[in-house]
Amino acid sequence: MWLIRLLAEGLKLEKGTYISIIGKASTGEYWSEVKKGVEKATDDINENLGYTGKDKVKITFNAPADADDVDQQVNLLDEEMAREPAALAISIADEQSCQGHDIFNEIPIVAYDCGSDYQGLMATVSTDNTKSAKEAADKLAEAMSSKGKVLILAHDSKSMAAKERVAGFKAELKKKYPKMSVASVYYMDNIEKLQKNVAAEINTGTYARSTDGDARLRTGDEKINPTDITEDDIIDYYLQKHPDVCGCFATNATAVKTIVSSMDRTKKDNVMVVGYDADKEEIDMLKKGKVDGLVVQNPYAMGYASVIAAARSALSMGNESIVDTGYTWITKSNLNDNEVKKMLYNE
Repeated sequence: MWLIRLLAEGLKLEKGTYISIIGKASTGEYWSEVKKGVEKATDDINENLGYTGKDKVKITFNAPADADDVDQQVNLLDEEMAREPAALAISIADEQSCQGHDIFNEIPIVAYDCGSDYQGLMATVSTDNTKSAKEAADKLAEAMSSKGKVLILAHDSKSMAAKERVAGFKAELKKKYPKMSVASVYYMDNIEKLQKNVAAEINTGTYARSTDGDARLRTGDEKINPTDITEDDIIDYYLQKHPDVCGCFATNATAVKTIVSSMDRTKKDNVMVVGYDADKEEIDMLKKGKVDGLVVQNPYAMGYASVIAAARSALSMGNESIVDTGYTWITKSNLNDNEVKKMLYNE
């Protein structure tokens, strides 16, 4: 971080410059750290320039309440455009929806956390998703003795981060582990389609829930509606349809907690789990042995570096095309290592 802070010293922004930072969610420990990084970068820039009061450079962080709310994020883009920022940094929730927005043709844009293939980006600030997903594949393979089937839980099907993690993980298994395979990929934003599939199988008698619950969901004697199917039902469906799955790769904190909850509910204790992020609940799962390893990103550095990259873009100073904010692989055994503790943003 000291190197990034040095970069803040050369940013001769005009008094009152406005820069907008848009996230994917306004809640959660991960996004709280991103916001802290944004705020620290803002303070450093103003301190270096000697700006106070109304002269201060203004940099705001805004985000939808829900990370899956693409429409709200697009609305935020519209609102921020009306404020005429000198530059904008965004964690893109839906690559296609945001890429088609007029904003990409009007002001300097930096992507962070989740990027885009859009050629006009000034920089992308993120974890190396492909590299980290490949390491997660290697670690899971080691835990599974390099054989067996894996279920992938992806937090969405739209963001570049999710796409890169799924693709990187699958590529590594295919390249290095011939006795391992991916049983299925569950995209957590495809719930409506999966509700219809699960309901149809229950109604035709090709699938019956084995967990406790509404008897009609188990017997198929009475027709049910897709809306009767919960996300818990869908995860249980995947686990029961693939009883030989012995590993799971989850692409973010929500996905990690979803699969662990399902395994607790269905009393499956023989599935190895690796994933991303490190909020308090995930660390507790790691300590209890319910999660075998986590890719811990650096959201504070992402927030800080996205401000620096946006400011440099506003000044036409140029950026590295990719700013890698790094990651650390953590397990129960290295939680107390000093280098690991520095990356645990829930501490």
